[in-house]
Amino acid sequence: VQLVESGGGAVQAGGSLRLSCAASGITFSIDTMGWYRQPPGNERELVAAITGGRDITNYADSVKGRFTISRDNAKNTMYLQMNNLKQEDTAVYYCNIRGSYSLNKYVSWGQGTQVTVSS
Repeated sequence: VQLVESGGGAVQAGGSLRLSCAASGITFSIDTMGWYRQPPGNERELVAAITGGRDITNYADSVKGRFTISRDNAKNTMYLQMNNLKQEDTAVYYCNIRGSYSLNKYVSWGQGTQVTVSS
């Protein structure tokens, strides 16, 4: 499985960015797809997730109302629309996919994309 993120960059506080995660080589049933982030000097944390079947979404409290996760199954691509960005959103953002096939579990990570929010 290969996950390729894009869309990161530098933006001023209050601005917007849209991250994309293109997936390829998936040979299993998707349980969840999600976005994580790792701020400087901190541990990786979940930002938002979406289930593989019914597209049920889940958000970290810090991004609720500002970020929206979505996916386009036809393009095998997941998105994270980030609005009203704050300095504390500065981090490396990673996409993640978790799935299963038969009795096997699969977890894959993208390479990460930097998001920098300035005042």
